[in-house]
Amino acid sequence: QVQLVESGGGLAQPGGSLRLSCAAYGFSLEYYAVGWFRQAPGKEREEVSCINSEGSTYDAESAKGRFTISRDNAKNTVYLQMNSLNAEDTAVYYCGAMADIWTVQKMCEDRAVVYDYWGQGTQVTVSS
Repeated sequence: QVQLVESGGGLAQPGGSLRLSCAAYGFSLEYYAVGWFRQAPGKEREEVSCINSEGSTYDAESAKGRFTISRDNAKNTVYLQMNSLNAEDTAVYYCGAMADIWTVQKMCEDRAVVYDYWGQGTQVTVSS
């Protein structure tokens, strides 16, 4: 079965860290660009970080200096290391994979870009 599965979410304290994983099953993630997005209650989905098949990355302003996206093709997984978490990071985090046809910035920012696969999401809650 072809799917993306996110994991690693949970409860973190302000200033804490979490590492999210986006694992692909049924297909090789190596040739796909992958993006992390999040959606908080009552808010629209927003981009977080994206990585193309060559390892070039793009971070939204909210992620710069705090989050790092990376990929391990041997494990068919893309990671999002999140540090210095704050309450505004509370959201459901989703990963999406798409054919690597756009710039990494466009695939992150352009809402018209269509992703081929989406995961089910993982909840991140930042609270003391």
